[in-house]
Amino acid sequence: MGGIAPLSPSDAQAQAEAAGRILAQLKRVVLGQDAALRETVLALVARGHVLLEGPPGTAKTLLVRALSGVLGLEFRRIQFTPDLMPSDITGVNMLTGGGAGFQFRPGPLFADLILGDEINRAPAKTQAALLEAMQERSVTVDGTSHQLSPSFTVFATQNPIEFEGTYPLPEAELDRFLIKSLVAYPDEAAEQGLLTRVLGGFEAAEPRSFGIEQTMDVLGLETLRLASRRVRVELSVLGYITALVRATRDAPALTLGASPRASVALLKMAQAAALLDGREYVIPDDVKNLAPPVLRHRVALAPELELEGVTPDAALQTIIDRIEAPKG
Repeated sequence: MGGIAPLSPSDAQAQAEAAGRILAQLKRVVLGQDAALRETVLALVARGHVLLEGPPGTAKTLLVRALSGVLGLEFRRIQFTPDLMPSDITGVNMLTGGGAGFQFRPGPLFADLILGDEINRAPAKTQAALLEAMQERSVTVDGTSHQLSPSFTVFATQNPIEFEGTYPLPEAELDRFLIKSLVAYPDEAAEQGLLTRVLGGFEAAEPRSFGIEQTMDVLGLETLRLASRRVRVELSVLGYITALVRATRDAPALTLGASPRASVALLKMAQAAALLDGREYVIPDDVKNLAPPVLRHRVALAPELELEGVTPDAALQTIIDRIEAPKG
């Protein structure tokens, strides 16, 4: 583990309980999206950015707003539009009075949790500015670098590309997202439960109506993140991660395979998943279950299969079924 002290079973259990309290609070607000909620919490623990894809009105914004309340972190929402300029999100140098010269005025990226709403409507230059912020956790304005919050995390939403007025994100930007989580329409019971909550006074635009409690602060989140990195990973599991990712590069169904960054993402997500389950070690199922959200946005289907309606998840599942997981 490169000198990192391994996590003890008791520490793993304690951190799992802390993470579980975050998840429990989120489930009180966002109904019928259990998979997306778990994946989002795992990505936050793994210190990665999240791409949320789904049709409008499926609680993507609500999820991030609720997460900021549970963690006591500063939340900012940026609505991406075709006329949004890079300076609109990074900030600008403003001329001040009294001969003080120019002073930097921070943009909305200077917060803890950033919701980039409908990111696939943004122009290329603005997406490039966001890309630097995601990768470097800093922004450059007029040649000067400005550090972002240590908790800076981007949660970007995008509507499926078949919706009018949207554009596919560049592969380089997609690769910066740790995961792509799919947010579908809730089932009938969850949707009816939502209506019942509205009758009880719930308003998606009013956080005070959520009925959630702050269960962790920024120091607790950092403790959770450090604990995740101490989760033990056997060499056989590392080999399994490597084999899965490399198999995407020569799969006939795919014209673009996943990068080495995907291997790192899958490793960190598997460690976070083990921690959330109260284990101090990763098992092959952690890797197998998280391969789709980690890889689906990093691969490209062969055009003929895309026309036939084959999804990236289906192509990935074929690879997952083919690569043998380590035993024991």
